[in-house]
Amino acid sequence: MTQIPTDNPSQPEESATLLLVDDDEDFLNMLSLAMTKRGFLVSVANDVAHAFELAQNDPPEFAVIDLKMPGNSGLVLVRQLAGLEAGTKMVVLTGYASITTAIEAIKLGATHYLAKPVDADEILAAFEKQSGNAEVELSSTPLSVDRLEWEHIQRILAENGGNISATARSLNMHRRTLQRKLNKKPCANPIQNHQ
Repeated sequence: MTQIPTDNPSQPEESATLLLVDDDEDFLNMLSLAMTKRGFLVSVANDVAHAFELAQNDPPEFAVIDLKMPGNSGLVLVRQLAGLEAGTKMVVLTGYASITTAIEAIKLGATHYLAKPVDADEILAAFEKQSGNAEVELSSTPLSVDRLEWEHIQRILAENGGNISATARSLNMHRRTLQRKLNKKPCANPIQNHQ
């Protein structure tokens, strides 16, 4: 596999391929430009179906995948890319981080999980991570009730493969109520606070 590009122009090397997947056009364009400047050969997609189509034609060495997009979630793409090319290094991004989705992303084959907002340098650092950090600071405060509810919903949603109707039935909750809860931004993010 090609190494992450360096900023050293005296070292000729083949450009590493990078697939960026996000439904936010502005963020996608900005990140694409930043990663191209860092030496990647970048391709972009706005949804999971288009991203997988691009990957089938030319499996990427690196991928940055937004978790929440219209249609299938980024977790579906993580699983698909891992099945297509086990060596693809993947970073999952989300504006609504949860412990459950972070664990699922890693179990499915992601290299790392980052909460937005992020920049190109943070993504590059995540690609280079080879192991966890045993020195990470542990929280001494328990999760709030709202955060516990959010984590529980995310766990049940993951168990149901992202199916909102099945999750609502499992939680004995009306589908619309569940959708409202999922569309709300969760309170304090323990993942972001303890990376």
